[in-house]
Amino acid sequence: MSRKKWIATLGLSTMLIAGALTGCSDKEEGTASKPAKDGAEQVEITLAGWGSSPEEAELLKQVLVDFETSHPNIKVKHEVIADQYMDVIKTRLIGGEGPDVFYLDAFEAPGLIETGVLEPLEDHTPDDFDVEDFEKPLLEAFQKDGVTYGYPKGYSTLALFYNKKMFEEAGVQVPTTWDELREVSKALTKGQDVYGFGQNPELARTMFIAESKGGEVVVDDKANYADAKVVEALQPYVDQALVDKTAAQSNQVGAGWTGEMFGQGKAAMVIEGNWAIPYIENTFPDIEFGTAEVPTIDGEKGTMAFTVAYVMNAASEKKAAAAELITYLTGKEGMETWTSKGFELPSRKSVAEKLGYDQDELRGSLVAGAPYATVWTKGVNLPIILTNFNNQFVSAYLGERPLNEALAEAQETANKEIDNQ
Repeated sequence: MSRKKWIATLGLSTMLIAGALTGCSDKEEGTASKPAKDGAEQVEITLAGWGSSPEEAELLKQVLVDFETSHPNIKVKHEVIADQYMDVIKTRLIGGEGPDVFYLDAFEAPGLIETGVLEPLEDHTPDDFDVEDFEKPLLEAFQKDGVTYGYPKGYSTLALFYNKKMFEEAGVQVPTTWDELREVSKALTKGQDVYGFGQNPELARTMFIAESKGGEVVVDDKANYADAKVVEALQPYVDQALVDKTAAQSNQVGAGWTGEMFGQGKAAMVIEGNWAIPYIENTFPDIEFGTAEVPTIDGEKGTMAFTVAYVMNAASEKKAAAAELITYLTGKEGMETWTSKGFELPSRKSVAEKLGYDQDELRGSLVAGAPYATVWTKGVNLPIILTNFNNQFVSAYLGERPLNEALAEAQETANKEIDNQ
């Protein structure tokens, strides 16, 4: 993607807010160097990210305090961008006012890497950083042509959540294959009151299914989901709702998302991420549930993974300090503190093992999926590709048109939009 095209995607509204934003330059922040305790000059760098829960905010605050204690010559200014995070980041980068270090979702990584605004990290990290300790798919999401532009700070995969009481009453076992899931759903469904399986008919949740028969959703940065192999892979997912009538999406039962659908007892199974565990435990404490790895398709394991990295602004004038921060935050010590409460899973295998998440009753299945997960990222045009997929896939899911026709239209529309950028 050209820099011109990337700038154009921001839209006028995002450009208008640039003047109201503060940047990370010394002039803007008033961060003129000052003496540290040992007489060396203290450097202030800016770390930008989006908002989080109060509990997560406290964890990050603690990690930053620990970093500053061990690095007295570096002060970190933490900036929370509450709304339109990526638009704000892109606007500031264009204007030369970007933060030194910032969050980057894997979904957005290919487009930002393409523009050249991110600093390659290999030369800035020490030899003992142990890059091999990261779960490989997560690290690869922030690489291009063998160059690493971000280190993942954490992640979640998807796992099968199941209601233990419903399974016991129906006398069925937790499915390990997708065919078993479909059959078990029949025994668990009770008309329109309880569905065996709560579904998410969107690309972010089904891409690993779509590619399970050997097809590819994206080829050469173009939509490819009209491919017969992709249609074949997705058809059983749709048929479970339309033919078996043992599956439904959350809004069909008055729930906001599948976690709520599951907690309300309107679905015996859902496929959700780590974020659903504290939500269900806190919101629906009476629900007894377990998790398992996502059932296999044709004998092959599959799931999705969602991850965010710390990246460095290539225009930063404080690269050494920024590198120290990224190294600490994604190193074993900083990551252990950050993930200690289980809100996010450690992207380092050693930290997951040290904290016991790989053996955890509920999180173990999520950790087990990391090595084979399909990360939610797929080239620079994924935003266009997914929007058109979701619009048409839902129409097929609701029985308004055949799946192959819906995906053919979605592909044609998406690729026209890509060509016209």
